[in-house]
Amino acid sequence: MKRLLTLAASAAALTASPALAQNVAITGATVALGDGSEPIENATVVVQNGRVVAAGTGVAVPAGVTVLDGSGTWVTPGLFASVTNLGLVDVDAVSESNDVDADDSPFSAALDVAPVINPMAQDFGYSRAGGVTRASVMPEAGASIFGGQGAIVDLGADFDAVRHPRAFQVVEFGERGARLAGGSRTAVHTLLRNALHEAGSYEQDAQSRSGSRDAGQPEFPGLDSRRPNNVDRQGDVLLTRFDAAALVPVVRGEQKLYVKVERASDILTALALREEFPALDMVLVGAAEGWMVAEQIAAAGVPVITAALRDLPVSFEQLAATQSNVGRMVDAGVRVAIGGYDSSGDHPRNLPQQAGNMVALNRVPGATGLTWGEALATITSVAAEVAGLGGRVGVLSAGAHGDLVVWDGDPLETSSAPVRVFVDGVEQPLTNHQTRLRDRYRTLDESERPRAYER
Repeated sequence: MKRLLTLAASAAALTASPALAQNVAITGATVALGDGSEPIENATVVVQNGRVVAAGTGVAVPAGVTVLDGSGTWVTPGLFASVTNLGLVDVDAVSESNDVDADDSPFSAALDVAPVINPMAQDFGYSRAGGVTRASVMPEAGASIFGGQGAIVDLGADFDAVRHPRAFQVVEFGERGARLAGGSRTAVHTLLRNALHEAGSYEQDAQSRSGSRDAGQPEFPGLDSRRPNNVDRQGDVLLTRFDAAALVPVVRGEQKLYVKVERASDILTALALREEFPALDMVLVGAAEGWMVAEQIAAAGVPVITAALRDLPVSFEQLAATQSNVGRMVDAGVRVAIGGYDSSGDHPRNLPQQAGNMVALNRVPGATGLTWGEALATITSVAAEVAGLGGRVGVLSAGAHGDLVVWDGDPLETSSAPVRVFVDGVEQPLTNHQTRLRDRYRTLDESERPRAYER
């Protein structure tokens, strides 16, 4: 308790200028670097000018840096939530407050979540208080197999949340994609290939019109430049010009393609797309049966975002679901991030629980889990790498963003909670709607309670 009071007392001084990064060192803590290694006891973390300077044992604290006693606490990088709907929804069932999908929009791939993300949404505050400092905000497919373009945000308590707009494109490739495409997986595959070809043709047509490229020269590997350019023949295309233009960076490999896929055979079909479009920078999202084809995924060098606790055949594309999915893929060499997928999309603060279950799974006979360091990495460094931010986020290494969390215990235990959170070296408030309700009602005068509450 004395330690927590010491940390709380020093908070006022550090948050006097919330818009400015603080120079701070936390000493004597158990530090987890987030890189897959095991925690280091009695270690120090130094953050200056919004960046990590050093972390580990034997670290000297520079002059003029505020020193916090971290005895009895754990320090980790800020958590990175790989799949969320943060800032896109207030109440799921109230359509006016839900911008996750657009069922009636004439556009699909061109939809961009960045302009509509609301950093004042309640889930931002809940997630920040749970140790989440950055996240990928992902739209869902509505009227087409394409959900649109997701963004990477930080969870600082300000309106400047979007760090990387249009960071990735989302496409449905399983059972739901089949329904959206016309009723079968054959339609999904054909529609996706056609869309990528249309994007290539759109780019070639734009280049030829501008005179900056020979119209007969192929712009993309895997696309036949002899194919009739049908971009201007509206009866022959399925995409609007905006949607075709939005897919050009995907075909060029400049924008990641998040493929939502579960069944093992569908995963292999998705991976095979790169034979025709070799530049695709693909990420598999879901992959409930990924363990069955883990070697092929690893050989392709394609990362996976999945949930850790799926072990029931809730659909025909998840008949082989198992909690050992993550551990088996990691053992095969797949880069796996545990994301806010399924029930955690709007509750990414539950990510430590999912990661912690992977550690506990090692105690189950016949199951495959993760080491403690590997588990933390799935929600820190590996999650950042999958998003294209490797080395800059999710690790406590020199030069990385000063995103860190001070915990009152082992962060992968459900009994632990953050006591301080920093984003880019700026300490963040941990109060939110839920904490205010808690504080309001836990000290009510019991004499004023209605009779229904009598014991």
